[in-house]
Amino acid sequence: MITMAKRMLAMLTSVMLIFNLSGCGETEARKSGENRIDEIIANMTLEEKIEQMMFVSYRTWKEVPESENVEENVQAVNITELNDAMHISLQEHHYGGILLFSENFKDADQTLRLIADIQQTNLAGGGLPLLVAADQEGGNVARIGFGTTGVGNMALAATGNADNAKSMASIYGEELALLGLNTDFAPVMDVNNNPNNPVIGVRSFSDSPEMVAEYGIRYMEGLHETGTIVTLKHFPGHGNTDTDSHTGFPCIMNSYEELKECELIPFQKAIDSGADMVMTAHIQYPEIEMGTYTSVSTGEQVYLPATMSSRILTDILRDDMGFEGVVVSDALEMAAISDNFKMEDVLSLTINAGVNMLIVPSVLDSNGLKKLEDMTDMASKLAEEGKIDKDRIDDSVRIILELKEKYGLLSLTDFTVTNDAVEKAVAGTGNEENREKALGIARNALTLVKNNEVFPIKADENQSILVLFADSCASRAGTGELVKQELLNEGLINESQFIVMVNDNENRELCEDEALKADYCILVYRTYNTACLNPETDDGFSSAVFDGIIEKRHEANKKSILISCQLPYDAARFVDADAILIAYNSAVMQEIPPASGEGSAYAPNLEAALMACFDDGKVTGQLPVNIPVLDENYQMTDEILYERNK
Repeated sequence: MITMAKRMLAMLTSVMLIFNLSGCGETEARKSGENRIDEIIANMTLEEKIEQMMFVSYRTWKEVPESENVEENVQAVNITELNDAMHISLQEHHYGGILLFSENFKDADQTLRLIADIQQTNLAGGGLPLLVAADQEGGNVARIGFGTTGVGNMALAATGNADNAKSMASIYGEELALLGLNTDFAPVMDVNNNPNNPVIGVRSFSDSPEMVAEYGIRYMEGLHETGTIVTLKHFPGHGNTDTDSHTGFPCIMNSYEELKECELIPFQKAIDSGADMVMTAHIQYPEIEMGTYTSVSTGEQVYLPATMSSRILTDILRDDMGFEGVVVSDALEMAAISDNFKMEDVLSLTINAGVNMLIVPSVLDSNGLKKLEDMTDMASKLAEEGKIDKDRIDDSVRIILELKEKYGLLSLTDFTVTNDAVEKAVAGTGNEENREKALGIARNALTLVKNNEVFPIKADENQSILVLFADSCASRAGTGELVKQELLNEGLINESQFIVMVNDNENRELCEDEALKADYCILVYRTYNTACLNPETDDGFSSAVFDGIIEKRHEANKKSILISCQLPYDAARFVDADAILIAYNSAVMQEIPPASGEGSAYAPNLEAALMACFDDGKVTGQLPVNIPVLDENYQMTDEILYERNK
């Protein structure tokens, strides 16, 4: 049976690895991976071991004035190539991984050269090949703007075919490999069992743990087939929160037994299926981890989050669930951690709890590199003082190196970028074929939960069609213009009959007038948090406009189609709409038509939904989540309005 390391190397060869490989002779190939790892660890200093446990990111750069009295208006620049200070840092410090963000991606050629420079500089200083990662989940979270954004996880589950999850993930993995990335911080295995969740939502496959497991494992298989390292997140589950750990400190009052009945099911099944990494959640579970800490910002007692809980990461994840791979923290710069814990305690608590790799705060200015050095020095000092268990450090380094060995990374010695690799990366990343596949999946995901004989639209040349975007999705209006052009090209409409508008604070009456005049009206709404459902809030004011339009059109014997282009829960907000079509995702349109290249991030869901309003009306998607009834205060209740497909 082919090993994962051999499969990794075979895949890299088949897609013409970006980098030339050398130094992998028969003698080296026969050398035991375990012996090699023993030798590497034996020759590492304590500082090098700690650095191997770090995921570092260079996001932006701004020169910080040496004197506080100097006025400096220097703007931060995105890091798309390394500067001299970063070269020196990578040569002197042997980090285990690099995490790339959207600021690092300009185009395929640039990305190849950036990653090659990072890897080669690191090797030149005596470091080991790096894990190079990105959050390329697809849909809402896709860092590579010129790549295939895809449809998002909830849309994948809405297709009713888990093979689509594998196909979509395969595209992500192939594009990552072409660019030189070997690790994806995906899939999200959170069960979105709290519809008020402000951060997971459509990033989750479903509110059913069994469905999350099924689609998550197929997604994982798609990444593995491309040789991409997989990361399950966010353990032990971020789906039942009403707080975003980027900005707050969530708390879930579930017991271990309750987690085993829901949140842990997808993680357990994915671990049993060969998951490589698990990312922790910065969430308090006081029914499981009762250790407390005095918050540095409030002075109040907070519970240790999963990221710092030995009970959760060692007793449950390792011992009970049998996970043997790498445990990586979520980003330590997130407010849940940075607002509550001293850095020295962050280091000791996370490492002692069982975290193997830390996503350390991003480099954002010229002080950032010094802060990284200070973290290493601080962790080394804590280890020497016995406040960090040195055995934990050694165990972590071994697990990290075992993962790198498994995927053949320890044998990579030359990261030269070839012209052929550039051509293949440019041609293969975000190409038309991949986008067409994503568009086809988006069409299959479309879910029609209501239709009162208005969908699809059958307009003659004298009838007008208004597509009105709520303020919450104003940035998506470019998709309306794209669809207009497509319909014109297909001869389905004429120029004057198709109108695209955006509702804002100033034009309510104009929108209502145009909607009342139009023969057909498509209302596009984007709910990204529960405030969007309440007409009294800034986020939800367009919902009142839409209410008025639906009511006035009914008075005039006219009907309206509502397209939900983000969280599907607004299907319960506009119950009086005559047709409700759910797309599960949308994206800012930066160019029309979208094309591979700089700044061309494109999600196909909304385009598919708008086009579906004019085709044969065969919509086959099925709800992957329950849609609850809203009460008079626009809060979600326990009563189900539209039931999830079982």
